[in-house]
Amino acid sequence: MPPSDKDPNGLDNPNFIIDDGGQYCNFTDAGVTVPGYGEKQNCPSSNLAYSVTDIPPWYLCIFLGIQHYLTALGGLVAIPLILSRGLCLEHDILTQSHLISTIFFVSGICTLLQVIFGVRLPILQGGTFAFLTPSLAMLSLPDWKCPAWTQNATQVDATSPEFIEVWQKRMRELQGAIMVASCFQILVGFSGFIGFLMRFIGPLTIAPTISLVALPLFESAGNEAGAHWGIAAITIFFIVLFSQYLKNVPVPVPAYKKSRKCHFSKIHLFQIFPVLLGLSITWLVCFALTVSNVFPSNPKVYGYAARTDSKGDVLSKAPWFRFPYPGQWGVPTISVAGVFGIIAGVISSMVESVGDYYACARLSGAPPPPKHAINRGIGVEGIGCLLAGAWGTGNGTTSYSENVGALGITRVGSRIVIVAGGCVMLLTGMFGKVGAVFASIPTPVIGGMFIVMFGIITAVGVSNLQYADMNSSRNLFIFGFSIYAGLTIPHWVKNNTEALKTGILQLDQVIQVLLTTGMFVGGFLGFFLDNTIPGSQEERGLLAWNESYKEESSNTPCISEVYDLPFGIGSKFCAANWFQYLPMCPKQPPGQSANENNSYAQENSNKLSSEKDTEMNIDTRI
Repeated sequence: MPPSDKDPNGLDNPNFIIDDGGQYCNFTDAGVTVPGYGEKQNCPSSNLAYSVTDIPPWYLCIFLGIQHYLTALGGLVAIPLILSRGLCLEHDILTQSHLISTIFFVSGICTLLQVIFGVRLPILQGGTFAFLTPSLAMLSLPDWKCPAWTQNATQVDATSPEFIEVWQKRMRELQGAIMVASCFQILVGFSGFIGFLMRFIGPLTIAPTISLVALPLFESAGNEAGAHWGIAAITIFFIVLFSQYLKNVPVPVPAYKKSRKCHFSKIHLFQIFPVLLGLSITWLVCFALTVSNVFPSNPKVYGYAARTDSKGDVLSKAPWFRFPYPGQWGVPTISVAGVFGIIAGVISSMVESVGDYYACARLSGAPPPPKHAINRGIGVEGIGCLLAGAWGTGNGTTSYSENVGALGITRVGSRIVIVAGGCVMLLTGMFGKVGAVFASIPTPVIGGMFIVMFGIITAVGVSNLQYADMNSSRNLFIFGFSIYAGLTIPHWVKNNTEALKTGILQLDQVIQVLLTTGMFVGGFLGFFLDNTIPGSQEERGLLAWNESYKEESSNTPCISEVYDLPFGIGSKFCAANWFQYLPMCPKQPPGQSANENNSYAQENSNKLSSEKDTEMNIDTRI
């Protein structure tokens, strides 16, 4: 395309027009060598439309942010709905919508904290299923078992003080346990212990950990898609059609430019909005079939979940505006049993998040995260869990693997898009009707989307094995055994919980949560075997792996631009020499001050941005 046709508003971004594999984040220009990719292929990502530090046009940020919000929607809505039974809220739809709005609101805050101050990758934060098992176990204790009358819809008066005290008392107990357990995560993150472990973690640990984030979810995805396989298949068809077959087909869209006035400009909509388009079209199909009464109206008949009015109560009873605030359910209380159980969930969540950081970096065109960024990410997630407990979501926060998969489909890795997604969650948390509308997406539509997303996450995990020698019988054994054990052990434990009971409730909860979490089992076995079975550094893949994220490389301009603290923290402000010795802060080159290093990084960053902007004719610097 001639330079004169490049539109400064980003509509004619050549990254959307040409898909020849030539647009990569140029790490070698910044002095970084990413092994295993050759000299011409400089970034551990595929052809990205926007990399992690790029700024797409504002309207793309909004739509892509909504797409990430929709991707996380299934998990965000499912968690409070699952908890509602244990909280005695099964027949109080209005309070359920309040919990949904609260988890939206807190997830938005935690996402902004993570992207701006945490690991600084385009990774969305939300509720975690790792906390559900200990939460439900605590709520099933004799002291917290729901009274029989709360299970009868005819006897429940949601406005009565007695009923309000019944469920709020249980919520306050859950809040206290989450807040105390989150302090453990904050300590582990900001103390640098997670970063210390990184020197022992290689591709044979990360690969099974990331893969087992998604593989055990086949049952959940299958159950949701199985609510109506026809609708789920339509969703999968459109997402695959848009993201794979039509990704290079430009679509004329109306645009405005002073020199050309109103005109049509081509943009690859199918490439950047495959999930949003797929969900929207299938949702419209479900609406048409609901209006025409093709789907059954009986909730007990197969296919009812595909109706767009199957969740109508949430929409009709949700308020237009409601502002969640800390302590809205009262002052939290604490029990030892709850704290120990939630700590087990915290451990599982941290293992998952470390794997998500690496997967997110690969898919967003960023170098692998250095230790200080991982420390900050885990610490900020702990702060997020603390906020979730204070606000009363009944859950914590963690990195959302589904949204990491969305990066692989859209090939838009800009963190500004995730900031927009966090703002969308904040708004929907305050406007109850908006959140209720999104919450009414039919279950099989969400299930179809999960099948595509979880497949991508699994493949990203396996792709880490390219660093290791997979002709080695040692490595084949470690990876194969870790994956298979990560699937079989949790399955057995779930079906034989009585066999592992020790008589100590708190210990039983810890054992059950850890051994039923596939990513923990597989990741731990991969970690243990890789560090105990004899093997050379080259055979284990540590030479290539460590080269890609070793501490010396974290001083290069490209990595510092991605992972250093924002707003000049550590360079212009808080630039004392001792600052770099904190586990969550980036290290400065020997003999070079923070200000000098920042100037060097800024000079090189401006040079790279200038070269790219000359080609693209748009401003993508951050």
